[in-house]
Amino acid sequence: MELHNIWFVLIAVLWTGYFFLEGFDFGVGVLTRVLARDRAERRVLINTIGPVWDGNEVWLLTAGGATFAAFPDWYATLFSGFYLPLLLILVCLIIRGVAFEYRAKRPEEHWQRNWERAIFWASLLPAFLWGVAFANLVRGVEIGPDKEYAGDVLDLLNPFALLGGLVTLFLFTFHGAVFTALKTVGDIRLRARRLAAVLGTATVALALGFLLWLQSDTGGTWSLVALIAAVAALLCAVGAVAAGLEGWSFLYSGVAIVAMVATFFLALYPDVMPSSLNPEWSLTAENASSTPYTLEIMTWCAGIATPVVLLYQGWTYWVFRKRIGTHHIAPEAHVAAAGAAGAAEGAAGADGGAGGGDGAGGDAAGG
Repeated sequence: MELHNIWFVLIAVLWTGYFFLEGFDFGVGVLTRVLARDRAERRVLINTIGPVWDGNEVWLLTAGGATFAAFPDWYATLFSGFYLPLLLILVCLIIRGVAFEYRAKRPEEHWQRNWERAIFWASLLPAFLWGVAFANLVRGVEIGPDKEYAGDVLDLLNPFALLGGLVTLFLFTFHGAVFTALKTVGDIRLRARRLAAVLGTATVALALGFLLWLQSDTGGTWSLVALIAAVAALLCAVGAVAAGLEGWSFLYSGVAIVAMVATFFLALYPDVMPSSLNPEWSLTAENASSTPYTLEIMTWCAGIATPVVLLYQGWTYWVFRKRIGTHHIAPEAHVAAAGAAGAAEGAAGADGGAGGGDGAGGDAAGG
């Protein structure tokens, strides 16, 4: 296999890792306003992903960097043509990270509630927009002979892409509900399990319709195999969570995400960005790639660094593997007192008012 094909596969693997890991914490962020009944339950949900959410985003940074280095023409056309939706995703990710870090820095209820709303919206929008972006990528966009995107942002909001956005939104929320059932105890665990069964059923219906549409337009034999695997894994995930087997359900929902990303990339290959104006103007894995020397250097670097990253991230998940519940959450009065004390200490210790209290209130959401 030539190096540009190897890097096409590696970039597919990076996106798979990102959607598998970031998918469930997007889902948990959405569930903070859907599943949680009170502030304590929202804090439980946030703390389930508190130690790992930022590590999950490393996969996105690596996928973007690898695309820039291995396929510069693909990167340039993609980020110029999809500029507005990708910018909106970036803004959401920034706001989301700030919300995790800042929500417990002050004890006032309106302060924390506003940051919790930010977590919800900054999780929901990227979960939807990633589906819109990848659906357009596979369907094809208006690329001219100069490898430049010739359409506008409204062209990206076509029915196929909007359905793709709904699929990723429901899939990630289902994945997050299963993760919540796996990571919590008590009543919230039971409600997460019931909600996951409902979300999973809706996800199966949406994914089946979308994947069949994709297959009829651009699919081949191997994408059909991946499509069948994705739907079968979703059905197994729904059945497992209904039976109370959260671990198996999480495994199956992860397999469904892997198979769905495989369906995307198998339907896309050998193109990396097909042109809907003229197939001859499409960007392919060959004509959009860097020089063989660049790809060779990247391959050596990836071979050395990737195992280290995987070991570290696996260790992180192992350390924070325990379940949590509302009984692990400090009472609101204690949180307010801790926040006020932290703020007072910060103010006292800062010359000229430059300090700011930590006042984290016992939450682990900031990592």
